[in-house]
Amino acid sequence: MVEGAGLGLRRAFMDEALALPEGAVDFWEIAPENWIGVGGAHGRKLRALTEKTPFVCHGLSLSVGGPAPLDDVFLAQLKSFLDEHGVRYYTEHLSYCGDDGQLYDLMPIPFTADAARYVAQRIRHVQDRLERRIGIENVSYYAAPGAELDEIDFLRIVLEEADCDLHLDVNNVFVNSINQGYDPYEFLRRIPAERVRYGHVAGHYVEAPDLRIDTHGADVCDSVWELTGFTFEELGVFPVALERDFNFPPLSELVEEVAQLRALQRQYRKDLAVAGR
Repeated sequence: MVEGAGLGLRRAFMDEALALPEGAVDFWEIAPENWIGVGGAHGRKLRALTEKTPFVCHGLSLSVGGPAPLDDVFLAQLKSFLDEHGVRYYTEHLSYCGDDGQLYDLMPIPFTADAARYVAQRIRHVQDRLERRIGIENVSYYAAPGAELDEIDFLRIVLEEADCDLHLDVNNVFVNSINQGYDPYEFLRRIPAERVRYGHVAGHYVEAPDLRIDTHGADVCDSVWELTGFTFEELGVFPVALERDFNFPPLSELVEEVAQLRALQRQYRKDLAVAGR
C-alpha cells in the first residue's frame, strides 16, 4: 500500500512531475483507462515515474452498479497493467456509467438492499479477477431515485457484503451533505473505520448556498479541510490523494496543497499517538 499524501497525475505536467525532487509527493494516482496500451514517449515517461514513485489506480469505467455484464476482457487488461507497473492499490466508484456503451458520467445507484447486494456480488467478481482486494469510493450525487435506504446504510451493506475496502472521498461527503441536507460529521461517525484504506480531497464549485457541484476544479476549501481533520481524528490517518481535473494552477501550487494535506496527516497522527489511539 502507499502512505502519506498523493496527487492525481495528468499528462499536461508529466515532464514537471519527472523533475520534482524526491518526496514532493508520496505517490501518484492515475486512471488506468487513460494509460492501458499507451506507448511511445508518454508510455516511457509513465514507466520512469512508476519506477521512481509509488502509484495508485482509480478506475472510471467498470460500472460496478450497472446492468451490463462486467467486462472480463478489460479486467484481464487491467490486471496486467497493475502488475506490470507495480501499482500499489486499485479503487473504483460506487456508481454505474454505462449499459450498452459508456455514459461518460457517474450515475447514482438506487439506495436499496437489493441493489447493494447486486453491487457487492459484482465487486467480489472484480476482486476475484484482479486477484487483489480493492477499494470502492463513495460518490457525489444530485438525486437519489428509488431510495429505500440512507446513503450511509447502503454504503455499509455494500462494504460488508462485498468484503472490500472503502475509498473515502471527504469532499464527496461534504458536497452530498449540502445537496442532500445531512450532517457530514454524523455520516463519518457511522463509517466502519476498519474498512477505510484510502481517500480523496478535492475542490468543488458553489452553485448556490444549497447546491455544490463536484468539479475537482478548485482549491480545497476550508470546510473540507476541517472535515478532513475530523475524519482523521474519528477514523485514523490514512493515505489521501488530492484530485484536480481542470483549472490547473502551476504544479508547484498543487504540490503546496499536497504538503498542506501531509501536514494535516502528521498533526493528527501525532495527536492520536499522544491520546494512545
